[in-house]
Amino acid sequence: MLKRIFKLKENSTTIPQEMIGGLTTFMTMAYIVFVQPAVLSAAGMDFGAVMVATCLSSAVATFLMAFLSN
Repeated sequence: MLKRIFKLKENSTTIPQEMIGGLTTFMTMAYIVFVQPAVLSAAGMDFGAVMVATCLSSAVATFLMAFLSN
């Protein structure tokens, strides 16, 4: 069912490849959610505000990629 919905065969990919890609993206997002606020708080910005902005912008970008790129 997943292969048909996401056209995996037509896009020359497999479910394991897509899972590795998803895990890589998740790990990158998890890393940047904590690193970016730490770096910018050292420059004088509020840690909590930067973390919220990072989480919101990551969520928006994720939803855009999910719905616009199939």
